[in-house]
Amino acid sequence: MESFAASIPKGSMVLDAGSGDAPYKSLFKHVYYQNTDFLKINKMYEMPTFICDLTNIPVKSNYYDINVFTQVIEHLSDPKQTLSELFRVLKPGGKMFLSGPFFFEEHEQPYDFYRFTQYGLRYLLNTAGFIIERIDWLEGYFGTVSYQLKIMAWNIPYNPRDFDLGFVGYILVPFMMFIKVFFAFLSLLFTELEIHKKYTHKGFPKNFVVVVRKPM
Repeated sequence: MESFAASIPKGSMVLDAGSGDAPYKSLFKHVYYQNTDFLKINKMYEMPTFICDLTNIPVKSNYYDINVFTQVIEHLSDPKQTLSELFRVLKPGGKMFLSGPFFFEEHEQPYDFYRFTQYGLRYLLNTAGFIIERIDWLEGYFGTVSYQLKIMAWNIPYNPRDFDLGFVGYILVPFMMFIKVFFAFLSLLFTELEIHKKYTHKGFPKNFVVVVRKPM
């Protein structure tokens, strides 16, 4: 995102669609930055320029030079309609930076609807009229493994009553505690590996990142 933001010409109009707490706002000080969200999740928000549904953004067509659309598409009940609206407000030749999950636990319930393969993203974006310039793994497989291990370390039970095995459940407790600590350690190890090497030869990403443009 830092590299993408730096490539945007000074004075461009940028929309951060579904911005949440606007974690990338500081990267867009050289442009005219606007953001939208619907403010329906109990979480921290950066107050948006527009409080709206992304299927009905209150600006004229061909208004923005750049759309930023990160980790939002899974929260849309109708992603096709939203992508069509983002296409409408983007100027001809304008670009959109999008990311979305392939492997991720449910979050921001009940507004969590989909996970996407690269082919699903290609289909949705091409159907909306976008030209895909780049589609790539956001993280390498080491990052995905780190995430899987962290989730297991959090969620593997250790209370004997969770196993419903009587006395055997008590025997399992120290083993499960060891597994939780060991998986937490492995998660940190694979995080370090991800930082040093984005491995994409096998496995699968946690998220995909896409850059598209609107035809002239």
